[in-house]
Amino acid sequence: MARRLQLQAELEELLGSRDVYFQPPESKKLVYPCIIYNKTNIASNKADNKNYINTDRYDVMFLGRDPDTDIPNKILEHFEYCNFSRRYVSDNIYHDVLSLYY
Repeated sequence: MARRLQLQAELEELLGSRDVYFQPPESKKLVYPCIIYNKTNIASNKADNKNYINTDRYDVMFLGRDPDTDIPNKILEHFEYCNFSRRYVSDNIYHDVLSLYY
C-alpha cells in the first residue's frame, strides 16, 4: 500500500493539485482536470519456478476540458514504464488513458 501512496503523491505533483483518485466510487463528484487510476494487473518475473519481481500495472486516466494539455506528456516523461493507450472524448471531456507499471 505504501507504494501506491507514493504513486498517488507523484501523480498529484504532476497534476499540480490533489484531484487524483484511486478507484473512485460513482457517487464521487469529479473536479476537472483530474486523474483516475486503477490497478489492473500484476506482472511477475519468474526464475527457478518462483516469482521474484512483481510489478503492479495501473490504468491512469487523465480527464480534462483542454484538448492541448501537456499533463499526459508529463506523466509519460516522468515514469519509465509508461505508455499511451488511447484518447477519447465523452460529454466534452477529454480522456487520455495510459498504462503504467509501478
